[in-house]
Amino acid sequence: MELNALEQSLHTARALVMADLAAGDVAEADVVSLVEDAVTHRRWWVEQWPEGAEFVAGLVAQDVQDALLERYGRWPLCPACSPEEEPHALDVEPELGPDPHWVCTKAAVAVAPVGALGEVLRR
Repeated sequence: MELNALEQSLHTARALVMADLAAGDVAEADVVSLVEDAVTHRRWWVEQWPEGAEFVAGLVAQDVQDALLERYGRWPLCPACSPEEEPHALDVEPELGPDPHWVCTKAAVAVAPVGALGEVLRR
């Protein structure tokens, strides 16, 4: 894989995850640092497996989600389920594949592509 294509996949992943964080008003400086850490980690990963470049956005989203859970709690919370239900986080599917989406496994619905949570949250 050409270096520019590798960097493009990483920049795209960063932009998509940042868009989702901003949509949920959680794009604070310390959270942005978590995104940068995830991108740095995945840079090494995709250098080792260039064919996995199309999977990077979903992996970065999962990495950030895991880091946020450890430090702050669940993210992103499911907007598809009733507010009366216990809050739960969305999952990224496929776990390792192209075209990652945020899904509610409880309701078995795709909520939004990674990077497009803002469209759902503004409704």
